[in-house]
Parts: sequence; structure tokens; C-alpha cells
Amino acid sequence: MSTDADVVVVGAGPVGLAAAVRAREAGLRVLLVDRRAGALDGGLDKACGEGLLPGALRAVHALGVDPPGRELAGISYRAAGRHADHRFVAGVGRGVRRTTLHGAMTARAGDAGAEVVHARVTGLRQDAAGVEVDIVVHGADQVRTLRAAWVLGCDGLHSTVRRLAGLEPRRRRAGPARYGLRRHFRVAPWSDLVEVYWASHAEAYVTPVADDCVGVALLGAGQALRSAHGFDALLRAELPELGARLAGAPAASAVLGAGPLRCRSRRRTAGRVRLVGDASGYVDALTGEGIRVGLAQADAVVRHLDDPAAYERVWRAATRDYRALTTGLLAWAASPARGAVVPAAVGAPWLYGAVVERLAR
Repeated sequence: MSTDADVVVVGAGPVGLAAAVRAREAGLRVLLVDRRAGALDGGLDKACGEGLLPGALRAVHALGVDPPGRELAGISYRAAGRHADHRFVAGVGRGVRRTTLHGAMTARAGDAGAEVVHARVTGLRQDAAGVEVDIVVHGADQVRTLRAAWVLGCDGLHSTVRRLAGLEPRRRRAGPARYGLRRHFRVAPWSDLVEVYWASHAEAYVTPVADDCVGVALLGAGQALRSAHGFDALLRAELPELGARLAGAPAASAVLGAGPLRCRSRRRTAGRVRLVGDASGYVDALTGEGIRVGLAQADAVVRHLDDPAAYERVWRAATRDYRALTTGLLAWAASPARGAVVPAAVGAPWLYGAVVERLAR
């Protein structure tokens, strides 16, 4: 039976684009499907910290992509006038606006020969030889069916592919749901470190992304983090030091939100369907490793398309440190000992530095 592509990649974010590039490098025909405005022109945005730590930057470079931004030399944990700074030992990172990263990766995927279709996925059926994907192209009413040998679900936390493939977990993990908000401010960066401010109920990540712009991402649980209206209120109430830094600085973007951040999948594979990136399971944005882990998965899934067991093994290996470190830090942050996070980092700089280097590798 003829196919429209060897691989249909659902989701044209950085992970989907990376998977498309790797598939094209393997000689496979690729169709990228994404429902969001901006999918065709490299203009997709997302509420994220926008910091490429050294390992993530190396992975982006390995794809042949070099987006402009601001050098990141390390990470600073800050609270109540105290701070613990660690400068990366092995290389530097880069603060890059998500739209800039997406534009550079979209161009790379296009150069590699991947085609992007602006459409939403409505159905999925598979047999022993391939997968049929029902899509509705933007601006059209009729359903079009694509047939491919493989489908890669790279469509994020609320993955349609995960649901249609029957890979949603039977029940959600208990615990307060965490959300994220992000806005940019038109101000010259005052540091070459990613500053992480620990407040009572939220964390703020300040990332320099241009010579005249910083991004501020807020993470936490509660109603305030579920709405764009909570951004300014949280900044004033919980983060007065940061609020004073940004006083008078004009907003350079609208507030974007994301969440709930934690999601799981029953498995990463179902027949000829594979889940990659956030769609395959996500703990939290607390450690800033999403891009690095997602790009490692994108590389692995193409190398192991015909061996689901191998992909599951490599997926677990690629995400092990991320899952362990993020889960541990998240448990600490949600406990009565939350206020001790920064004092502990200040008091044990060797341990703090070791954790940062593990995240950055």
C-alpha cells in the first residue's frame, strides 16, 4: 500500500523539528503536522524559561542550528537577600527566545526536506504495515487521511497522539498541579546567569535572551498561576526584589501560560506510534532540562524506529537523571522545608555546584 510519508511527525515544536531533521538524515520522507498558528513560518511561541543549558546548546548545534541569543554562564539561586551562584565548568549556555529558536529549527527542517502541514489531527488507526492519520487542514472542512509507516507524537503535554493511541495513564498522579507563566521585559540584562528566585509559593526564572530583553517565567501551584492575571500580582506579592529590578521596564510580550506541567504516559510506544518529548511524560520545568531531554529522545526514536523495546530502554536512560533530580527537588519545594532550598545551596556550594553541573551536561 502506498504511503504519503515514511514518518508523520505530529507537533512542530523543537522536539518535532529535531525528529524531522534526524528522520530526513536517515533518508526517510517526513511530513510535519501542527495545528498552531505559526507552524509554517517558524513563529510558534510557548511559555518556557528559554534558557539552553550547555548540554541543550550542544544538542542544538549538533542539529546544525545556531540561534542568536545571550550567553549564559551559570545559575544563581536567590531568596530573601541571599544567593548561591555557580558558573558552568564545561561550556556555556545561551538564552534564546522561543520564537527565535523555533524559526532557526524550522528553517533547518525545511532545508533538510521536511514538509510542514498546518492541520489538526482528529483520528488515528494502525495495522501491521502502517498508520492512518486523519487530519483537518487549516481553512478546510473536509477530513484528509495520511498514511505513513510511523507516527511520532511530539505534540506536547496535552498530546492528541497520546490519547488516540491509547497511551494516556489510567489515573492521574496525586499532588497539586503546577503551572507556568512567562513574559518578556524590555530591559538590558543585569547578569549573565539564569537567576532563580525562590518565593513562598512560586519560583521565578530570569533569563537574558537579547541585549535589551529578559524573559521571566513563573512556576508554582495554585489559582494565581492558572491565569495571565496572576503574573503581576505574584511578582509584587512574592518577589519584591525582582519586582524592583523590573520597575518601569515595559513589557515586551504578552503573558503566556502552560500546564498542568506534570503528565505521564502508559508507555512510549504502541504499534507503529512513538511518543517523544513532553508527550511521552513530563515531571516539571523546575530544572530547565526539557529541551536537552527532548532532543535526546528525538535522536533516539529515529535510531530505534523498528525496535520499540530499544526505544523504551533508551528513553528511560535519557530521562533518568532528569526524572530523579526534578522529582526530588519538586518534593523539597512542596514540603515545609521549601524555605531552606537557597540557604542549603549557600551553605553547601560544592553540592549545589554538582547538581547544576549534572543539569547542564
